[in-house]
Amino acid sequence: MVIRLIIGLSMVALPIGLAAIIITKQKSNWRLWWIGGTVFVLSQIGHIPFNYYSSLILNKTNMIYWPQIKQTIFNVLFLGLSAGLWEEAARFAALRWLVGKTKSWSNAIQLGVGHGGFESMILGFLVLYTFIQMVVVRNMDISSLVPPDQLSYTIEAITAYWATPWHDVLLGLIERALTLPIQIALSVIMVQVFIRIEYKWIWVALLFHTTVDSTAVLLMKYSNIYITEIAVAFFSVLSIWIIFVLKSPDPVEEDPSKSNLLLFQNLSNKKVNIKDVDESFENLDKTRYQ
Repeated sequence: MVIRLIIGLSMVALPIGLAAIIITKQKSNWRLWWIGGTVFVLSQIGHIPFNYYSSLILNKTNMIYWPQIKQTIFNVLFLGLSAGLWEEAARFAALRWLVGKTKSWSNAIQLGVGHGGFESMILGFLVLYTFIQMVVVRNMDISSLVPPDQLSYTIEAITAYWATPWHDVLLGLIERALTLPIQIALSVIMVQVFIRIEYKWIWVALLFHTTVDSTAVLLMKYSNIYITEIAVAFFSVLSIWIIFVLKSPDPVEEDPSKSNLLLFQNLSNKKVNIKDVDESFENLDKTRYQ
């Protein structure tokens, strides 16, 4: 029982702790972390209804008569691509309009920690909420709480929850830890659009995101949770490599006071030739309104 509580709390605490370490090391503040988390939430507000209504529309097409393998391939690619489109569009918008004029590698790191961190925290809160519910109803007579037609299903779900081995429950926390580098890498890839002024990096981020999600969906369907987590671990290691390969120094912002001082010194070193002007009433009239 305790392991479920610890896992839920850890899924919330892990991204906050990582963010605190990075922000302290970069001598920054929490602004970009909040931006990354906020745009993730906004992307899901669009992404989840989009998937739901898309499935309703697709179920009314001839796709339902396709062979099973063809439907699976389509579903895997569709789900991966839709996740990539919504999240990468939100990430691009954050970098374009919310981060500020300076776009840098360190900006992307903080944004990615917020993006992936909020995802982990939301899932962590759901784990804690489910845990509290299950503890409350564990020894209760739930026949008066749920409709009769759902009673057997509810009892089965409660039994399955408590029967799940602790190491399977731990996989949820491991997956969140593995996903954080992927979200950070995606932000680092996307910021290249602004650092290098090359829009091809949008497609790189979208392709990488789609590949990761599609692979996970496919393996969950045709293998097991352990194989899926191994694949996620591979993408996590690859993401760490991407983060450091694309590392670049932050642009140096010039101090305006030093710029003004340098300009004054340059002007002082220049010889200014001033022609003698004949002091006469005629010349005075010529310069009166200048």
